[in-house]
Amino acid sequence: MKGLSFSLPSLMAAMASGVRAEDIAREALSRADACNDPAIWISRFEDEEVIARAKALDELPREVRARMPLFGVPFAVKDNIDVEGLPTTAACPAFAYQPKESAFAVRQLIEAGAVPLGKTNLDQFATGLVGTRSPLGAPRSVFNHDYISGGSSSGSAVAVAAGIVTFALGTDTAGSGRVPASFNNIVGLKPTRGLLSTRGVVPACRSLDCVSIFALTVADAEAVFDAAASFDPQDIYARARMAETPATLGEGFTFAVPRASDLQFFGDDEAARLFGEACERLEELGGRARWIDFSLFAEAAAFLYDGPFVAERTAAIGKFIEAHEAETDPTVRGIVLGGRDRNAVETFEAIYRLEALKRRAMTLFADIDVLVVPTAPTIYRVDEIAAEPVKLNSRLGTYTNFMNLLDMAGIAVPAGIRASGRAAGLPFGVTLSAPAFSEGKLGVLASAFERAQGLTPGGPVPPAAPDEGFIELAVVGAHMSGLPLNHELTSRGAMFVERTKTAPVYRFYALAGGPPFRPGLVRVPEGGSSIELEVWRVPRSAFGGFMAGVPQPLCIGTLDLVSGRRVKGFLCEESGL
Repeated sequence: MKGLSFSLPSLMAAMASGVRAEDIAREALSRADACNDPAIWISRFEDEEVIARAKALDELPREVRARMPLFGVPFAVKDNIDVEGLPTTAACPAFAYQPKESAFAVRQLIEAGAVPLGKTNLDQFATGLVGTRSPLGAPRSVFNHDYISGGSSSGSAVAVAAGIVTFALGTDTAGSGRVPASFNNIVGLKPTRGLLSTRGVVPACRSLDCVSIFALTVADAEAVFDAAASFDPQDIYARARMAETPATLGEGFTFAVPRASDLQFFGDDEAARLFGEACERLEELGGRARWIDFSLFAEAAAFLYDGPFVAERTAAIGKFIEAHEAETDPTVRGIVLGGRDRNAVETFEAIYRLEALKRRAMTLFADIDVLVVPTAPTIYRVDEIAAEPVKLNSRLGTYTNFMNLLDMAGIAVPAGIRASGRAAGLPFGVTLSAPAFSEGKLGVLASAFERAQGLTPGGPVPPAAPDEGFIELAVVGAHMSGLPLNHELTSRGAMFVERTKTAPVYRFYALAGGPPFRPGLVRVPEGGSSIELEVWRVPRSAFGGFMAGVPQPLCIGTLDLVSGRRVKGFLCEESGL
């Protein structure tokens, strides 16, 4: 279990091979205890309660388990979302209360078979994009603890990136479900406002708030969204999910990009380079770039904190903060109480202007499929944020603050690792967005982009300790999940680890014979490509029997993966081509 990826396909394959929900729960708890970032959690269920939930799932009839799309999957919840049995604090101990029931979205996920571990840290009252505005500590980027995790859904993003849980719930009003995803090399899905119920969520800006999803992959995020997106008639801002035409890339798509004069990276040259490469990747996928004037989006974004909409935060928690000034974060307090100076006239003027901007945006989207922006223009160290908490936080919202105001959906996806500069080794991400109810279209494009990038999601993989019990094996072709020879692995107790790609130094051949039809993977000195494969952990005791069934010209050698890791895997002798 130690090397098991917690992605959904990995867990499903592991359970198909005999792993129980209880086993996964115990492994998740072990990972939570071993993680070197103590600020991730605000509260957790007792281990015995988590294990009891998992055991109860294992005891369900097989036909009931089969109807649970998230059976046995561990998850975490941002601590401004109610979970029955744990206090809700919004990262303010003086605010804490004990909810009578879980938030509607959490209940949907538990009914789908998911197992909650606990509540995660956040910028107090979900006010911030940095992850440092909590009296309970500041979660850090899994890549470098000198750097911020992003906020406000800091702990949720880190719990996923650190491999503790499969997915986590956050909230997103100004970018809180996207910026932490970018800083931790994972996916952040911010659906259309109202599709995930906010009943049971401590409001920030109630008319704009969204429940968001952090996951390792686009497909995982979509699966969680499908399980949670049920209409809640008791949520006054709930919206019913619209039937979408099945989305495909077809013969191409058009994506809008801010013109060069509108792009800001605040001196982060590596972020600028990676954004350019992301646009090139989209063009390779068949996209046509269209450079646009970004000013309408920037103007809309300014309303959130520089305009009267900040008064909605005052309406949500202003009275509490006035009565508990000493117990609240000074930066959060200043932002929330700043809304007291706003008046109704300027609010209505802003509403009218915002409607005009929405109309302009919809006109733009008549000619394009998606808008592509950096998720965040740069990243900062924790000490830099402490020195300039408001200015640097504001910069991080450059490409996120407009989205809920303009009624858009978006998904943040990893887009590379900085190779040099002050933030070398840290991840960068882009966000694909489109008007409300476009989750299907965004998912198709984001998945294609994800495959083309070929990045291993989440935090850096630490060097594995020698494991005397298993051998990691990369398989291609018929031995992959769902294909005719996969049973040769699962019948021997092998466990799925991850789906990834080879380094771009191989060619893939169709070998003669069949069925089953077999491919041949050959390393070449030039003209190679990255080939999709799966990594499985095969018990050493079963490896010899597996090898005995490998026919010529196939053999087992050492493969180089796109991540730089090396594993044993299928190769083909050139004489057999």
